[in-house]
Formats: sequence, structure tokens, C-alpha cells
Amino acid sequence: MNAPAELPAALSPQWPPQAPPAPEHTDIAIIGSGFAGLGMAIQLRERGEHDFLVFEKAGSVGGTWRDNHYPGCACDVQSHLYSFSFAPNPDWSRMFSTQPEIRAYLEDCTDRFGLRPHLRLHHELRHAAWDESAQLWRLQMADGKVVRARVLVSGMGGLSRPSYPDIPGLDTFEGECFHSQHWNHAYALRGKRVAVIGTGASAIQFVPQIAPQVAHLDLYQRTPPWIMPKPDREVSAAERWLFRRLPFTQTLVRTGIYWMLESRVLGFVLHPKIMKVVERVARRHLARQVRDPALRATLTPDYTIGCKRVLISNDYYPALTRDNVDVVTAGIARVERDAVVLRDGTRRPADCIILGTGFHATDPLLRGVIAGIGGVDLVDAWRDGAQAYLGTTVSGFPNLFFVVGPNTGLGHSSMVFMIESQVAYIADALRQMRRDGVQAVDVREPVQRRFNERLQARLGHAIWSAGGCASWYIDPRSGRNTTLWPGFTWQFRRATASFRMTDYDLYPVRRAVPDEATRQPAADIASAAGA
Repeated sequence: MNAPAELPAALSPQWPPQAPPAPEHTDIAIIGSGFAGLGMAIQLRERGEHDFLVFEKAGSVGGTWRDNHYPGCACDVQSHLYSFSFAPNPDWSRMFSTQPEIRAYLEDCTDRFGLRPHLRLHHELRHAAWDESAQLWRLQMADGKVVRARVLVSGMGGLSRPSYPDIPGLDTFEGECFHSQHWNHAYALRGKRVAVIGTGASAIQFVPQIAPQVAHLDLYQRTPPWIMPKPDREVSAAERWLFRRLPFTQTLVRTGIYWMLESRVLGFVLHPKIMKVVERVARRHLARQVRDPALRATLTPDYTIGCKRVLISNDYYPALTRDNVDVVTAGIARVERDAVVLRDGTRRPADCIILGTGFHATDPLLRGVIAGIGGVDLVDAWRDGAQAYLGTTVSGFPNLFFVVGPNTGLGHSSMVFMIESQVAYIADALRQMRRDGVQAVDVREPVQRRFNERLQARLGHAIWSAGGCASWYIDPRSGRNTTLWPGFTWQFRRATASFRMTDYDLYPVRRAVPDEATRQPAADIASAAGA
């Protein structure tokens, strides 16, 4: 049989050659779908904006409350305050909600405020670059898709990238090994010898959950945390009924919690000596729960309470008193295929290693993710530590807005309050830009510099700097606290109450570039949607 003749090029499956897909356009691109990203999207919807998209690398919303699902995962701020003020949930089951309940709340908000059409799931941002000629952000996703946006809002958060310890031989371990953020629920811990590295906020929640299951647990502690009693309880059916029928009662509870937590600033920032009173409460909590004087001494910090993150738990200390739990402080020299070897030469067998080693707080972004004017990488702009103006805008990066940016973290209250403040500030910026015919804004470098000089001056006297510890709040390169807001949250809300154009260099609206000529203006889109 003769071989079939070749098909003409025009009939070949590869003909004509496939052109790359045209870039997608949106006026506002939001990265991330946790409290920050969803809060921004809801604010836009409520203000009649419809030309925006929310890009999420995962297959569902939730941010940190989707990614962290280890046993015992819960919030350490009361639920009535750790939620949107405009979307109260009268059905919280506990004062401090667990991860599944918070994640369900965020899913509910997504539906309640009609955000599903704006979501782009499985869209991981690989690179965002400011196009100076077009005055737009060009975003490239992991799958090669290109999106152009006038405004870029980062809702990626500061605690989203796990930190892995630099321990020799960790990659040679033949047992199970995972970070608490990537908990392997398929791995059965019952009867196993487990090594937990780290004693931070995650570890104090999951250690009590797994200690009764395992054959033996070694907890590798470098620095003990201060731990306060957790005033948690179930919310009664009667309370939930009252919150549903008389919503103002829940508002009163939220307000009371808010001002109670705000009072902590007196000790953290204004009068650090007050923390000695708080420290006595923590010492009594430790003494009541740990009777063994040697173990109690091991678990007693040598720095002022508040210097590191203050943790709350009622079951962590009791878990450490179990016969099958050892607190190990000798320091790790290396990991072998089936054991952890200490600096004193002791070899401690392990079937599983769980890393409770936290996140990259002072260095949240990788190089190559965001590039501003002149192609400057944000990592290089932050080579001496992350900084921004009002934690929201960075000089040299026009129309880039951060929610939960540098120095917006809290050691005393709810981040959702800070998120709502930033979101309102960004929304006001967009409103004024549209009103005044401004295409782009770029915070002036002197404005950003003066703001951060004042900020660092206040932080220099706070407990986080003067408490005698080394914490993840402090950038190791500069020694500056690049994480926390040094004051009351109402002061931050007042500072972000309105967007001041005089703080920014302004770029007027220009005629559309040729490949944008057919794009429908955002105002027309809003009108068509019935806004």
C-alpha cells in the first residue's frame, strides 16, 4: 500500500499557527481571596464598581484560613471582632472560632456579596510589571495567561509563605515531613514517634491535638513563648438567637471587645512597664498548669512579655506534662534518615517531623514577582526592609496598593479592622482619581520616607524593640520593625480616612493605546450591570 500523501499545509492540524491568546483586560486586579482580597472586592461592589477581577492561585477562597488546616487551627482574636463589620455573623459557635468556621464565613461572604463572577480561581500570579508607556500593570499568570490592569491591589497577606528551617540533612529524612501549613491528614500519627520543630502560634494549637495519639512526641524548643489563658467558651443558643433578632446586641459585644483589646496598646507602646502586670498573669497560668519545677523553668521565657507574639492556650502546657512528651532544648545539629541528632550528640529517633516554624513575615515576596518603574524589583526596593506609606503604597510602583502591607500588623487586636481601613483608603483613592481624571498615582518618596521615620521612632520605644528578644517582627537586615503598627488601630483608621492627592505624583488620563481602543470603559460596564 502506498503511503498517504502529506496533507496540504493549509489543512494540517498545525495550520494556521496558533497566535498567543489576547491579553485579558480589567480596570482593577486584586491578588488573593482572603479577608484582604475579599474585603477589597466587596468594597468595590458596594461602591458600584464592576470592572474588577480577583485572582486566586488555589481552587477556592479563604486565604490563610484555607491554607492552614492543621488540627486545632483557630483564631486568637474573638470572632465577633475578627469578621467584617458590615457582615456580622450571629451564629459563631465559639468566642474564638476554629478554622473550618472562619473559612465557611468567607465562602458565605463571597456568595452574599455576589463576588463569584469576579473570581478567577487557579490563577497564580508569576510576574507583575508596570508598563510606563501604557500606564498599566501587565500580569502574567502561571499558565502563561496575560492580564492588563490599570490598578493592582495585593491582598496576598504577610503570612502566606512558609518558612523552612535550615537544618543539615533535613532533606535526607526518610520518614514523613511536612510544614504545619501543608498538614498531611492522610498520614496516620497514631503510634508514631513525632518530632515537632518550633513553638509558635501554630505549634501550641496542634501539639495538644496530636500528643494523645502519638507513641512519643519530642518538642524542639529554641525560645519558649509567653502564654496567657484563653477566655474561650461556646456561644449559647440564647445569645445567637438574640444576635439574630436584635443585631445591635452583637454590635455592642463587638464594640466592647474592640476597646478591651485596644487597651493593650498602653503596655505594648506607651508604657511597656505595664507588661510586668500581664507577665504575672502568664506566670501564674504556667505555675498552675505545670507542677514540675524543672519543666516549668524550661518553659519560662527570659524576655519581657509582648516582645514576641503573646499566645493564648488552655491545653498547651498540660500536653507538655504528658509522659509521652519531651521538651528538647539542646539544639539540633542535623537530621538523619530516621532521627534528629542534637548538638550534644544525642540521637532521637523519629518517624515523622512536623515543622511549626512559621512564615516569612519580613520578606513576604520572592524576587521577580513585582517590578515597578524602570523595571525595579520590589525586593530590591525593599533591600533594607519592607516599607510603604500608610502600609499601602510604595514609591516607584504606581497604582500598586497593598492590603496588609508593611507595618500594618497587630500584636493586640483584629487584622480585619486594619484591612477595612486600608480598603476604604484605596476605594477613596480610586474615587478621587476618576473624579479628577487621573490615570495613575505614585506616592512621593519624601512623603514615604518621612512617614517611616516617624513610624520607626515610635517603634523604637515599644516593647517589641525594648523587650529583650529577637522576633520575626524585626527585619534582620536593618534591625527595623517592618511588621507592626505602633499604636491604636483607631489612629490608623484616622490616618487612612481620606486619600490625599498632595502626597502623590499624578499621571493624567491618556488616550487609549491602539490595542486598548476597543475596551469598554469601566463606567459603561457599571452602567450595563445596573449599578
